[in-house]
Amino acid sequence: MLLTVLENTASRQPGEAAMTLVNRFSVIAIALAALGTSMTTASAETYWQAAHPRRAEVNERLAYQNYRINRGVAEGRISPYEARRLHAENRIIRHEERFMARFNGGHISRAEQRALNQQENAVSRQIAR
Repeated sequence: MLLTVLENTASRQPGEAAMTLVNRFSVIAIALAALGTSMTTASAETYWQAAHPRRAEVNERLAYQNYRINRGVAEGRISPYEARRLHAENRIIRHEERFMARFNGGHISRAEQRALNQQENAVSRQIAR
């Protein structure tokens, strides 16, 4: 390798810059960093993906359930302890919805929506009307 470097140095014109091994690695590192950055921003969730109809339905139901829980506490029908537990169940459902969407291009399938709706139904039955 050293011989190749020496031969390349001898064949250059005066004033011609040599691309050293360090420079090559720097160019490759910068290119990989730029590629990684573009991949990260491309995988970020856009508004359209977050507002996908199936995801929107699940998230709207969660928001309404949280409203019902808070209203139940304000009216004295739900204890603060029970409200914390119900909110925790809703957070778990929301986490599952995000997890499912992450692996499906920002969407959830019908089967995933059905499973999430069943979980939401179980929480809804626990909320006093």
